[in-house]
Amino acid sequence: MKIAILGAGALGCAIGAALTEGGHETWLLDRSPEHVGTMRRGGLRVDDERGSRQVAVRATTEAQEAGVVDLVVVLVKSFHTEAAMRGARCLLGPDTLVLSLQNGLGHENVLADVVGRARVLAGKTYVGGVLRGPGHVQSGVAGKATYVGELDGARTARALAVAAAFDQAGLATIVSDNIVGTMWDKLLVNVATGALTGITGLTYGQLYDEPALKDAALSAVGEAVAVAQAAGVTLSIAAPEQAWHLAAEGLSPAFKTSMLQSLDKGSVTEIDFINGAVVRWGRRHGVPTPVNATLVACIKGIERAMADRQRGERVA
Repeated sequence: MKIAILGAGALGCAIGAALTEGGHETWLLDRSPEHVGTMRRGGLRVDDERGSRQVAVRATTEAQEAGVVDLVVVLVKSFHTEAAMRGARCLLGPDTLVLSLQNGLGHENVLADVVGRARVLAGKTYVGGVLRGPGHVQSGVAGKATYVGELDGARTARALAVAAAFDQAGLATIVSDNIVGTMWDKLLVNVATGALTGITGLTYGQLYDEPALKDAALSAVGEAVAVAQAAGVTLSIAAPEQAWHLAAEGLSPAFKTSMLQSLDKGSVTEIDFINGAVVRWGRRHGVPTPVNATLVACIKGIERAMADRQRGERVA
């Protein structure tokens, strides 16, 4: 299968490396000339449970170089989804599918507005990754499930084909007939750890050493569960404790959440699509979400302070 990874950051590189090693023609698309240039010159350095190795990948900043593909896997930051997909429409042929594996809720609707709903598959992945530098990723693929599915829950040949291609590459992938519930399950995991690590600056290991933070995480997840139930979503995660334990399962204590990685790089976060989504859905269904609203406000405050510092540095 010919596959384009739209957004070759930490997660995009982890998945892209696995697909490349699995024999698929995989293109890693990213906006960073330094990151792409490093991969083009010497390959992508992958650190994982197997050790460290260089993977010869196809990397580019220009979608035109890849050309038409069978599958576009969207992994850009949530707030870049529309612009990135509009800028990469040259990847689309008559039968090209578009699969979002992004964190949070709402990307499928954004993509459908750009490429048409008929092309769009939804998905969630528990694969982890940390970008250690240009062309260098720490990957957490082993034992991490990925889910794909049609928005209407049908088990189609095309969804099964995507799952088979991922499985072939060592990415354990399941076709879900309840992909909306699956997306909410992953949202609960992100709600459990993302904002708290962004606010505190703690790695997974440090976070799980602090009982007070666990209490806050369980409260945030509990609100999200209540919202999902009010919305009629069928969850496989029955209790907040499950989301809390699942969030760090199989990951090194030194791993950082994607939200903390964004803040470390001086970038805005995906808070609006994670805890912010819980708050929006809560308002829609009359469910109070004070813990999630507080977490959103704190992250927004950190982003504001970061932006002010960056402006001051530019002026100086």
